[in-house]
Amino acid sequence: MPPLDGKILIVDDDQAVLYTAKLALKKAFAQVRTESAPSQIIPILQQTHFDVILLDMNFAQGKTSGREGLFWMKEILKQDPQTLVVVTTAYGDIELAVKAMKEGAVDFLVKPWESEKLLATLKAAYQLGQSKREIEQLKNKQKALSQELESSFSEIVSKSTAMQQVFEAIHKVAATDANVLILGENGTGKELVARAIHRQSARKEEAFIKVDLGAITETLFESELFGHAKGAFTGAVEDRAGRFEVASGGTLFLDEIGNLSLPLQAKLLTVLQSKQMVRVGTNRPVSIDVRLICATNQPLYNMIDSAKAAFRQDLLYRINTVEIEIPPLRERKEDIPLLIQYFLERYGRKYQKEAIRMHKKALPQLQQYHWPGNVRELQHAVERAVIMSNHQVLEVSDFLFNTKTKAEPNSKQVYTIEKVEKKTIEEAIRMYQGNLSKAADALGLGRSTLYRKMKKYGL
Repeated sequence: MPPLDGKILIVDDDQAVLYTAKLALKKAFAQVRTESAPSQIIPILQQTHFDVILLDMNFAQGKTSGREGLFWMKEILKQDPQTLVVVTTAYGDIELAVKAMKEGAVDFLVKPWESEKLLATLKAAYQLGQSKREIEQLKNKQKALSQELESSFSEIVSKSTAMQQVFEAIHKVAATDANVLILGENGTGKELVARAIHRQSARKEEAFIKVDLGAITETLFESELFGHAKGAFTGAVEDRAGRFEVASGGTLFLDEIGNLSLPLQAKLLTVLQSKQMVRVGTNRPVSIDVRLICATNQPLYNMIDSAKAAFRQDLLYRINTVEIEIPPLRERKEDIPLLIQYFLERYGRKYQKEAIRMHKKALPQLQQYHWPGNVRELQHAVERAVIMSNHQVLEVSDFLFNTKTKAEPNSKQVYTIEKVEKKTIEEAIRMYQGNLSKAADALGLGRSTLYRKMKKYGL
């Protein structure tokens, strides 16, 4: 039978006891360490986490009160609350053993003990620790899942050619564990794409955990992502798992990754490379297994190449095994009627206005509006119109924007904008002698967007 993957520390001033205990345990556990001086316990724990510590209650010769043992047990639990302590004494003082267990010990042994009794006691303590950690992980995952399920996320609604390319990319990448970087303007549906990848992956039964990096302060970054121990800082009233730990086995979605400062990028990169993290206030590394999906509306390639780089190149290469760029709504206007109908049905049910519909003359005008806030702006506009309208047929006037100034009223204006865009792309490609990566950077476009526009204009 292979040894348990546990670390045991034995602290006793009797060298014979240390030798006998180590001999009895070394085949059962991955690591067994002995120490005769209790003053070395804390320095040892500052370097290594132990699953179980077997602690003698009396060290000074002739002492039988157990005060030393109680003192060091409390110090152990202060240093590492997750360590389980089994106490041992040569005097069989039941009151002392009861007191030790009230103070935090999980079990006790009376000397002289038999090797079988020692082994069984420490195995039971180790299994108890494993069960506690599993329960904590389950609770954290359940809490995170409950919070996520409170949010209503729908399928991606589209029939446009541009989005069909996105659907194809989702289908291909979902079958793998490759890291994905989703690019696109605000409101284009980056989170929906991330969730679609998760739902189609082998990890779909596990947690999908979202972290909005733009909303996390630098001081709380490590605590939020890597977790913390009780007492690690002011306000840390209990042990808490970080988002990486909760998402282990599932998918971690880091939104707005372009907002991270360079020091935080370095910390994130270290975890991604080692696949291990350490909770704030502990020294115990925790292995993680996450499928990483990141998203941003920032021009990461420009941020790398600029004179004052704002994004680490090595981090970008770590997170963008596959890139998916979502086109803005103004580039897939054929989706607007479909989206409007979808949101009308959704909010019609929500606000008990199932019969509400759009006037047929309003749709073309709404299609000409440039929708700077993309699908999110359209969604909010439809919801507001459903709420505020006093009639069943919605007109353009029911939407909160000035279509006369923001719309493209006729095909001539649309043609002019496209003509200028085509000419600008041609000049950029000519300027950089056909180097499309440099041309895309100069235009402020992602490479896939540039390829799509070249195909559109026949370049």
